[in-house]
Amino acid sequence: MTFKYLTGLCLTGALFGLFSCTDANKPIWQDEFDGDTLDESKWTAYVGDGCPQICGFGNHELQYYTDSPENVKLEDGKLVITARKDSMKNSAYTSAKLVTQHKGDWKYGRIEVRAKIPSGKGNWPAIWMLPTKNSYGGWPRSGEIDIMEHVGYDQGNMHGTVHTESFNHIKGTQKGDSIQIADISDKFHVYAIEWSANKIDFFMDDEHYHTFENTGNGPDDWPFDQPFYLILNLAVGGDWGGKYGVANDIFPNRYEIDYVRVFELPAAE
Repeated sequence: MTFKYLTGLCLTGALFGLFSCTDANKPIWQDEFDGDTLDESKWTAYVGDGCPQICGFGNHELQYYTDSPENVKLEDGKLVITARKDSMKNSAYTSAKLVTQHKGDWKYGRIEVRAKIPSGKGNWPAIWMLPTKNSYGGWPRSGEIDIMEHVGYDQGNMHGTVHTESFNHIKGTQKGDSIQIADISDKFHVYAIEWSANKIDFFMDDEHYHTFENTGNGPDDWPFDQPFYLILNLAVGGDWGGKYGVANDIFPNRYEIDYVRVFELPAAE
């Protein structure tokens, strides 16, 4: 790994800064998914389809999220999220969405996830972050960090993006970039950000491909001075993922995560 850590730093980033001094080569938070069941001290499995507040999560997604082992389980040292074509309530598909809110919340650091992304038209897997408290108001005012997004109709094209009040996809001003990964659905890759007070750098297998810089113009541009939590989910359809429909022969569709690790960044020189 090209990213280097210093030892002996006091950890101040996670869950409002309640950590002691430790070896900064070690994660301040991690899940290797080596057990038999999901660690509920670290993750909450969201259940529902966003209704009645925002049905389809504002993106017209088609899945109902469950905490069933058919949709989320640990297997061979990996977290497996499976989307299925098995209708529940008003949704034609089921899947899973895991969040760390109030169990893993960080302000700055390196967040990395090793994962293998499913293929197939209509799937929309993501690794992303939202603010714990919405200090500047509802979306997009308090920000969103998309560490990895992939839509199945554009196989191999992986996206890293941020959304803020000034820069978001509703206005067509979102800030992001993409990188081609030919074997994205065949092999595990490491998706990461390094987030400091000045910028957010985006990496794939330690290849740097995008930077979003703090403009210094306040929270409309840069709301990323507050704790955020991590989300792992596999959506089906939606305004982006389902732009060209859903290929029903892709189900069941597996999204595999090998580990999640969070590190404190070295102190700026």
